[in-house]
Amino acid sequence: MPNNKEIKKVTTHVLLEMKKRGEKIAMLTAYDFTMAKIIDSSGVDVVLVGDSASNVMAGHETTLPITLDQMIYHAGSVVRATSRALVVVDLPFGSYQANSKEALSSAIRIMKESGAHAIKLEGGREVKESIERILTAGIPVMGHLGLTPQSIYKFGTYSVRAKEVDEAERLIEDAKLLEQYGCFALVLEKIPANLATKVAQCISIPVIGIGAGSGVDGQVLVTHDMLGMTNEFNPRFLRRYLNLYESMNSAFKQYIVDVKNKDFPNKKEQY
Repeated sequence: MPNNKEIKKVTTHVLLEMKKRGEKIAMLTAYDFTMAKIIDSSGVDVVLVGDSASNVMAGHETTLPITLDQMIYHAGSVVRATSRALVVVDLPFGSYQANSKEALSSAIRIMKESGAHAIKLEGGREVKESIERILTAGIPVMGHLGLTPQSIYKFGTYSVRAKEVDEAERLIEDAKLLEQYGCFALVLEKIPANLATKVAQCISIPVIGIGAGSGVDGQVLVTHDMLGMTNEFNPRFLRRYLNLYESMNSAFKQYIVDVKNKDFPNKKEQY
């Protein structure tokens, strides 16, 4: 198996091999062509076109309002920019919960119209039929357990999940079931680190964490958060690698000053 930097195209099989040899998987979100092109060129393994676009791109309070058409639009933009990373797209709320036929139809539309490589959906045993039906069409499925943002109104809070024994045991059972159903990987969001480590050790598919500690097989962050473009969101699990909010705000202010002072454009910047 080649070194990570030598991999020309990341596939679901490559991710499985990475888990087997203990190489961590790096995953980031993208919603547009320009950002996705930069992210892909960095060598990231997986690009997630998350329904977090509902928050980050559209300004909604939750992920619920974003539509299937909108997800396909974002996914197509990302796929056109990506040559190395595996592109996974979230099935948005309402596009798969009603029945498995609708789930398959939604997944097919994403794959056919955007060119994505896989889909992700939230839930455990309750989405069994949808997962199995989608897989019959040859579409890879990534699972998502723990804090599932599409169910935020059921939970009533974004706090850590599975702290109680019953919920933790159910999560472990669901993780094993998702592997049995045929999911190629699993996202665990905002659960105790010890529990996440236990899950990663008891299933053979890669486990990607967000707020799930270091004992899993990889990590995912929302790109706009880790770049510091958003400044209101400060969960414990978030590491800001840049402070683009301040840098960009400063650049915009300087541009305004230069325009108003007639310093931009100068003689070298005109025809």
